[in-house]
Amino acid sequence: MYYVPYGYPNQNPYYVNGSMYHNARQTVYGPYSYANPYRYPNGNGNILLKDYGPNPYVVDINQATIQNNTYRTALWTGEHLQVTLMSIEVGGDIGLEMHPDVDQFLRIEQGQGIVQMGTTKDNLTFQRNVVDDSAIMIPAGTWHNVTNTGNMPLKLYSIYAPPNHPFGTVHKTKADAMAGEEASANGNTVVFGRTPDDWVRHTEYLVNEGLEDVKRGINATHILQEFILMGVLVGKGYSPEEAYETVEEWERTGESKLLQESKNM
Repeated sequence: MYYVPYGYPNQNPYYVNGSMYHNARQTVYGPYSYANPYRYPNGNGNILLKDYGPNPYVVDINQATIQNNTYRTALWTGEHLQVTLMSIEVGGDIGLEMHPDVDQFLRIEQGQGIVQMGTTKDNLTFQRNVVDDSAIMIPAGTWHNVTNTGNMPLKLYSIYAPPNHPFGTVHKTKADAMAGEEASANGNTVVFGRTPDDWVRHTEYLVNEGLEDVKRGINATHILQEFILMGVLVGKGYSPEEAYETVEEWERTGESKLLQESKNM
């Protein structure tokens, strides 16, 4: 962790011992505006964080960024551009890195930190303090790092052009991200940011639930239908727990009559 004195050169004039900004954003109503134009499919006011690319998509990026608690989650991956959400723990950092052919844009939505950049990893001559609403532009080929110097998670989103991570990438922790990058560098198979063994561990919850259904004597057709559907949802960005609850709700509410019928076979 880097020590940042309060008198650091180029200190933001509005930043004294912490950001003066808060997370709330004032809603601006125009002739075609709505109080809440975003639809949240889970019904609890939260955004389902998954990769929506390359389809047209609109989102409250401030809410999505602050809601995210993973080190990295891809929110939209297209052919020429990618948006990821990041959360850096107190005292943590993104990690010194360089993208040879990718320009990068970062925007801070919560917290405070320091950004360092340079032409080589041992010569980071560019340093600035960053806070809520700071935007950071990183040219391709530039070594860079962002360190959380505050007392709360540093929430930001990143735009890569072109995309830098596989579609659907989710890294719960920085260690997960580093393991995925190491596996890729070693020639191991990486699918949507995870190795095959990572996927096995990630879906262990569904395997255990399926075994419980077997013990309860539920017929095999119904079990296969349910857990194939859950696997599809996980592939679309749902967590295993969210996928399980969604499919169970389809059966419980009758939204899927075929699931109800197969359970009663």
